[in-house]
Amino acid sequence: MTSRPITEEDLHGYVDSVLAPERQVEVSAYIDAHPEVGFRVAAYSRQRTMLRAALAPIAEEPLPPELDLARMIARRGRPRQTPWWAAAAAVVLLCAGGAGGWSLRGFNHSAGEGVVAIAQEAAQNFAVYGSDHIRPVELRATDRAELVDWTTQRLGRPVGVPDLSASGYRFMGGRIVATAHGPAAMFMYDDDRGSRLVMLARPMKADQNAPMTPHADGPVNGFAWADNGLGYSLVGPAAAETLHPIANEVRRQLSRQI
Repeated sequence: MTSRPITEEDLHGYVDSVLAPERQVEVSAYIDAHPEVGFRVAAYSRQRTMLRAALAPIAEEPLPPELDLARMIARRGRPRQTPWWAAAAAVVLLCAGGAGGWSLRGFNHSAGEGVVAIAQEAAQNFAVYGSDHIRPVELRATDRAELVDWTTQRLGRPVGVPDLSASGYRFMGGRIVATAHGPAAMFMYDDDRGSRLVMLARPMKADQNAPMTPHADGPVNGFAWADNGLGYSLVGPAAAETLHPIANEVRRQLSRQI
């Protein structure tokens, strides 16, 4: 028995190894006893690793002089009267505002461009939501019209929802997700045997039209392409030779809806 309920904050703290030792043990025991939570924690851990890898080039760059905390305090002329949290807040505001371009430049570069980028983004979102057995989608299949309207408004153009029932996958629903290149529509499918597929779609600045390209991220395979300014990637744990004809069917359906 745990001393208090395990919260989502505890799970993230467990992944980051910031919990008190006794709490770390309690959360570990809870995860062992609840496999579905273990899948989510594993996804959080993979997402943390991918984010650290994506942001590593930024962390390695020298800090611009205008963001040097000591210089900022010195310019104020009253270093002992400046609370540490106020100076830290100033740094955050500068990063998000005037210096935002400096940090985003490194992130965008590391994330790649074109179909390479959307392939990575699809794999990352599959890692987060594909194993989520509590709330993998924001709007379910029964809310399809609302989902289509939502994605159309956020992406600035309609995105079709492919029907994969002939391939053995039912439509579960979807959500809007954030990427380094703007919002994207994520649609999820399930074969009712525990295997899921995710299709990610968003407007493209590079590779407005691109042929279908295979990609893989560990056990997750995928195919990415672009048509008329919209990029797509279909990903899942299915073997590449199984996933390829499904991706072709998705592209065929979407091309008829453009």
